[in-house]
Amino acid sequence: MVTIADVTAAPGPDLLTPDNCAVLFVDHQPQMFFGTGSGDRTAIINATVGLAKAAKVFDVPVVLSTVAAESFSGPLMPQLADVFPDQKIIDRTTMNAWEDVAFVEAVKATGRKKLVIAGLWTEVCVVLPALSALAQGYEVYVVTDASGGVSPQAHEHAVQRMVQAGVVPVTWVQVLLELQRDWARAETYLPVMDVVKEHGGTYGLGVVYAQAFIGEHAAG
Repeated sequence: MVTIADVTAAPGPDLLTPDNCAVLFVDHQPQMFFGTGSGDRTAIINATVGLAKAAKVFDVPVVLSTVAAESFSGPLMPQLADVFPDQKIIDRTTMNAWEDVAFVEAVKATGRKKLVIAGLWTEVCVVLPALSALAQGYEVYVVTDASGGVSPQAHEHAVQRMVQAGVVPVTWVQVLLELQRDWARAETYLPVMDVVKEHGGTYGLGVVYAQAFIGEHAAG
C-alpha cells in the first residue's frame, strides 16, 4: 500500500546500475553458434557486442568464459574478445559454468549481487548457471537477445523455466539504457550514443538523423 508522504523521486532497488551488477558472457564460440537455430545468429552477435560495449562504457565488471575451447567449441568470438583485450577468459569442461571453481571465484571477485548473463545455448549454458546462481542468493537477469538455443522452442522454454524460477529477462538495449537512465549524465551520454549508432539498428539510425539536424546532444 502506498504511503503518499513517503514517495520520492528515486530509482527502485530492482534497477540495474553500474555499481550493483556484473555481466557474464558464457560460451559465445563458433561451434556453439553453428548449432544455434532459435534466431538470426548475426543479430545475436550484434546484441552480444552491444552488451559488451555497454558494460565497458559504464565500467561494469565482466566475466568471460568458454567451454572446451581447444577441443571442440573454438575460441571466444573475436568481436567480443576485442572489447576486453586484457580480460582473462575462463575455459571450462563443465556445461554448467557455476560448477567451475575459477568461474565462480571470478564472479565472487566482482562483489556484485546482480548478475546479467548472456550465452549459448540458452537451454544449457545459460539456464544452468542462472538457476544455480539464483539458488545461492544472486539476482539474475538474462539477456535474451544476446543468447540463443538450438531451436526457437529450446530458447523459449529455457527462458520460461528461468522466469518461473525468478530470473528476469532483459534485452541488451534495455541494459544499456537502464545503466544510463538519465540523459543529463554527460560523462556517458556520447559513449552510449556511439554504442547505439553502431549496434542499435534503426534506433541508431534515428540518433544519426536527430544529431544531423539538432546536434550531437540530441536526446536518445
